[in-house]
Amino acid sequence: MASLNKCMFIGNLGADPESRSTRDGKQVVSLRLACSESWKGRDGQRQERTEWVQVVIWNEGLAKVASQYLRKGSRVFVSGKLQTRKWQDQSGADRFTTEVVLQNFDGELVLLDSREQSDGQRGGGTPRTGRNPDFDSDLDDDVPFIRAEGMGW
Repeated sequence: MASLNKCMFIGNLGADPESRSTRDGKQVVSLRLACSESWKGRDGQRQERTEWVQVVIWNEGLAKVASQYLRKGSRVFVSGKLQTRKWQDQSGADRFTTEVVLQNFDGELVLLDSREQSDGQRGGGTPRTGRNPDFDSDLDDDVPFIRAEGMGW
């Protein structure tokens, strides 16, 4: 029987991305993603819970985008594989870390901030680097759509 290892999260970065290089010069970026949910409790009061997700980006293109465009507070969608690795702390005790890993062919990173939020024009937040404004101005909003009638859809 086949198995599937895929997880997806939408959340906000709790800190700026941390970029480092491997011995062979490959860029690796780590993110801390806050995924929050809220609800009203039985007493009518608003409740909130936040889960922190460790994300490691091994995909060279996605790592470049993350380090260039993401900042603390940026809203993103990530999709990757869940992996647990074993390591030893300074005292020699075994430790385990579970993280979402975005590799070369199975990882996905989508920036969800609006252009105004990315450019830091929203009050009170940390300024964020946005997308290339020249790219956005070149887009044509008059996209033709094909009607599905008579096509068997």
